[in-house]
Amino acid sequence: MTSSGKTLYRKLVESHTVATLDAQNVLLFCDLHLMNEYTSPQAFAGLHEQGRGVLVPGQNVAVVSHIIPTHPVKFRVIADPPSALQASNLKLNCDRHAIPLFDTNDALQGIEHVVSPELGMIRPGMVVICGDSHTTTYGALGALGFGIGTSEVEHVLATQTLVYRLAQDMRIRVDGRLPPGTTAKDLILMIISRIGAQGARGYVVEFCGTAISALSVEARFTLCNMAVEAGARGALIAPDATSIDYVLERATDITGAWREQALAAWVELRSDAQAVFDIEHRFDAGEVVPYVTWGTSPDQAVPITGHVPDPAAQAEGVARQSAEQALRYTGLTAGAPLEGLAIQHVFIGSCTNARIEDLRAVAEIVRGRSVAPSVRAMVVPGSGRVRAQAEAEGIADLLLAAGFEWRQPGCSMCLAMNDDVLAPGVRCASTTNRNFEGRQGRGAITHLMSPAMAAAAAITGHLTDVRHLESL
Repeated sequence: MTSSGKTLYRKLVESHTVATLDAQNVLLFCDLHLMNEYTSPQAFAGLHEQGRGVLVPGQNVAVVSHIIPTHPVKFRVIADPPSALQASNLKLNCDRHAIPLFDTNDALQGIEHVVSPELGMIRPGMVVICGDSHTTTYGALGALGFGIGTSEVEHVLATQTLVYRLAQDMRIRVDGRLPPGTTAKDLILMIISRIGAQGARGYVVEFCGTAISALSVEARFTLCNMAVEAGARGALIAPDATSIDYVLERATDITGAWREQALAAWVELRSDAQAVFDIEHRFDAGEVVPYVTWGTSPDQAVPITGHVPDPAAQAEGVARQSAEQALRYTGLTAGAPLEGLAIQHVFIGSCTNARIEDLRAVAEIVRGRSVAPSVRAMVVPGSGRVRAQAEAEGIADLLLAAGFEWRQPGCSMCLAMNDDVLAPGVRCASTTNRNFEGRQGRGAITHLMSPAMAAAAAITGHLTDVRHLESL
């Protein structure tokens, strides 16, 4: 890094550095700390054992999201005793320390990474942390977000700071236009498949280019959310009119002189022209097609028009062994086409793709059609607000009429931490972010794709190129 220019990442870190500890570590101030029910209990216990309080309760927010059932009932009860204990402990701890909580039956409850930006909590230039790896989502608004561990949660609660190891800088430029039938989900799956699951390890990635500027904020959330699947420690998109308008519409407290100060500060949140990145990648959005994962890692993805890769074509090593194990787990054969592969379940939801824009895309595919008899299809909105909006727009009625289950908000089947779990051997078309072995249930098989692609799979009963379905 030269002294002639700074990257956006360096600017954010420097503006939040309380103290420099050594060449690689700083004490970082955290503007907002988000908590959920499964990464906070030990942190609070450690705090209480030492007789400490929470330093800045108002800069901590909690959400019940991972273990909550999503059955379509008006009043939800967590039946699983250990899960119920996690939720009740979170409430006790939040009450004790005056921390705002979106509890089980709060009208605004949902997935933390959907709730916080839609309620105006995330603003450009912030440092946002959470005990969840997909905190990278907030880079879509020009905020540095990243996941932390339980011991770090305790430190943040006590001091509102974090001992932070500096990352390197990576820039990913995407120019051109996404072709019809493709989305930000297809773009990020393509990028991950090309640079690998460890391709951004140790880096904070800054996305830029004409294709990125053309994306909606919700599409940018998807992009930044999944950057961690390439190993990134963070993801950033410089604030522009699109993201600033999104924030100001929701952060209604930013008014008057404060608004003018904020706008002036946000203009500076971009990498200097002379800034040097440690590594750079370039992609052409025009090359993007609908992507689907075939294996058990997000980088094991190919175009829907492609075939399952042959591990024998790879050099001996970890990648080849991983591909061989993936085929054993998924039951696929090298060289087999993905289009036409029968699926039994469709899950549309998660912090990657459960916002209103995602549900509108699903509705466009589903309109006038029905879920295949061989498929169970679920739609789980990302928050109570998204659910209410989808119902007001008629999307929920359309989905129900087509044969989809319309659920309550939560993480649901993104991960097997609640009662939305797939049975062994069930193959699922999913809009989530991870397709690891057992991620959606022991022995279950996950194929990642966009909401439109998942909707097409629900209608046809197999993996389908949505571009063909749209032309019917």
